[in-house]
Amino acid sequence: MPSNNSSLRPMALRPDEFYAHARTAADGERRLPLARMTGWDISPFEADGLRVAPLRPPVLPEPARHGEDPLDCNACRSRDEGIWLDDRWRLTRITGVGVPLVLMLHPRDHFDLADLPDELAAELGVLTTHIARHVQALPHISRAHVYRIGDGGAHLHIWFFARPEGQAQLYGSWMVIWDDLLPEYPADAAEADAAIVADALVASYGGRRPAVSELPHA
Repeated sequence: MPSNNSSLRPMALRPDEFYAHARTAADGERRLPLARMTGWDISPFEADGLRVAPLRPPVLPEPARHGEDPLDCNACRSRDEGIWLDDRWRLTRITGVGVPLVLMLHPRDHFDLADLPDELAAELGVLTTHIARHVQALPHISRAHVYRIGDGGAHLHIWFFARPEGQAQLYGSWMVIWDDLLPEYPADAAEADAAIVADALVASYGGRRPAVSELPHA
């Protein structure tokens, strides 16, 4: 006999319900208490004097992300740019960061994560492993952090952050905040490391490095 699941909630909390639920833990100014994470020894902030911004009511409908229309998508316009490319993917280096290296993997055609055909999804898994492996093989790099968020852009982009060896405060989910606080890492060193990763990816996975004539402003 099939079980009766009529008492089970069929969906996540509605936006107004989620907001009301969150406010149950907030004070009169709609401020939540400091999170446990702010007390970790890797936190970039000291708890003394730190406070949480007031909760804001839901914004509905949500603002459109950049590139919802492929005709207005910067990633699509840059589909032939990168430090590494194959027929379906490209890898770029993000400049102006504080950690040793930040790379971004994009499909050359317009897909978000949930839209990827199974074949591309399988390629994404293999590529992610190869890129992380090559980043972690760089001298003085201990870990490759991998992120997919997607709240700002509709064209899939996967982040790879290189955690510098020995910098114990940069462990875990706080590293992206530390990256924003740190001074800009030397560009020549980051460019050289990015080239090492791209060459290793050609050797292990395939694809190619762009010719000088294909580079922006070449």
